[in-house]
Amino acid sequence: MQIVLDGVAVQGRRDPMLAPFSLGWHTGEAVLVAAEPGHGHTALALAATGRLVPSSGTVTLEDAPPADPPLTLADVTAVVDVPGVSEPVESIPVRTHVAEDLALARRRTLPRDVAAWIAAHGLDDVAGLRVDQLDALTRTRMLVALAAERADVHFLVLTLPDRHGGAPAGWWAVACDAAAAGYGVLVQCSRASARLLGAEIPPDVTVDPRTEPPLVALRRAFAVAEPVAPEESLSDEPDADTTTTDDDTEVLPPPADPQNLPDVVGPEPRPEPGPEPRTDAPAEGADR
Repeated sequence: MQIVLDGVAVQGRRDPMLAPFSLGWHTGEAVLVAAEPGHGHTALALAATGRLVPSSGTVTLEDAPPADPPLTLADVTAVVDVPGVSEPVESIPVRTHVAEDLALARRRTLPRDVAAWIAAHGLDDVAGLRVDQLDALTRTRMLVALAAERADVHFLVLTLPDRHGGAPAGWWAVACDAAAAGYGVLVQCSRASARLLGAEIPPDVTVDPRTEPPLVALRRAFAVAEPVAPEESLSDEPDADTTTTDDDTEVLPPPADPQNLPDVVGPEPRPEPGPEPRTDAPAEGADR
């Protein structure tokens, strides 16, 4: 599955929010996009996921699985920690935020279900803390895992995880782990963070936020195994015990040599019955 942005631009009331930008990314791939705050990270996140109609350009979803009704961009995408849009309430406890996001994902939210999710993701020690008390890496890991709970979601857009501090290698590893699990992940960050991850980016003095689009800084693609439908063979190769001819006629293997068959333990064989006595024979001692 793939999302393709072709010349997407977003015009604000007075100035452009997003200069024309093109990008394609697919499931099993992590893409890092670098831009400074004036480049409209929020506009890109919303346009790329079908939550904002761009002023120009197109956003298309390709190779979506069949569904009735057909899946839309908003169905298969989730926006993670977008400022002012999907960022969590900072003052609530972690367990409360987890319960709210599980409810949005239509998961069970009984206290034992929330506790089980928290334990499964190693958050027991921070469940009672406020969201704003989490370190940057734990926060990002939690939010990405919660977004992945939503049915039909195949793409995640993570916006500015570097604004919470911490080493960029941490949240980039979280994004790559999600891509390795089969999600298409788009991460937006500052140019400085992209440089720390090894991206080659021109100096900021050459950048005009009003006219320069974001830069695709890094890409990592992962080999994701396609799910195999039930009752389907895992391979198109013929079975080892059969061969086929040029006309696709199946040829069975020759029968095994009886002398080489393994011993089989079974019930003891019955003794061979003896000859039945003759009923017309004269009794012993009878007159001849």
